[in-house]
Amino acid sequence: MSLGSNLYHARKNSGLSQENVAEKLGVSRQTVSKWETNETLPDIRQSKKLAMLYHMTLDELIEYDFDEQQAQQLISSISDEAQAKIDWNRVWSKKYPVLATYHEKVQIQDYAPILREMLTQLQVDYGYNRTDALLVLKDILARVWKNQV
Repeated sequence: MSLGSNLYHARKNSGLSQENVAEKLGVSRQTVSKWETNETLPDIRQSKKLAMLYHMTLDELIEYDFDEQQAQQLISSISDEAQAKIDWNRVWSKKYPVLATYHEKVQIQDYAPILREMLTQLQVDYGYNRTDALLVLKDILARVWKNQV
């Protein structure tokens, strides 16, 4: 995405209008519009003020990923009680159908003891609770899959 698009999405995500931003920065609404359409660029001081206004670092604003921000907001908005009621396997199966069918082919009992041992080892070695051990193991698996380790 372009800087202008980043500025636009960050502003919208913050619930501010161009007029709000212009007033807080002491510029015109048209100036904010030009930044968001890539006609002009804010100077470094204005960029820093924009980042602060949008509750972001300057780096985050420059590299703003709208999809990631949306996902973070969505995750944060779901209560623990609601999360406990959600069948995440069913939800993710809509995007990844293998999650709905693998149990018919894969001998889960062959993998379960190995994974259970890994989870237990993480709990013993690092004092993680069950959830944290699962999250760490999932992250390690993702890194292995991406060839990062």
